[in-house]
Amino acid sequence: MLAESLFFSAVLFTIGVIGVLTRRNAIILFMCVELMLNAVNLTFVGFSRVYGAGGQVFVFLVMTVAAAEAAVGLAIIIALFRHRHTVDLQNINLLKG
Repeated sequence: MLAESLFFSAVLFTIGVIGVLTRRNAIILFMCVELMLNAVNLTFVGFSRVYGAGGQVFVFLVMTVAAAEAAVGLAIIIALFRHRHTVDLQNINLLKG
């Protein structure tokens, strides 16, 4: 059971990393980061089934961080879209006025 959850966690994390490295859309970037966080959650749950319930505490911590990241990230995306009229990260340079 642990091997299967670790395998699927590695697959999800790899998909998330590939998405972060190849995509330029900010919304897809945040979705890939969420996918990587969920892969970590799956790893924690897999290990908690073998080694005890301590991993499930970390799952709640990661879920809290993911919710905060989603709220702040979406607020930043909305502000950038209102200012620049695009969510493409290649066209956004915040250091220039």
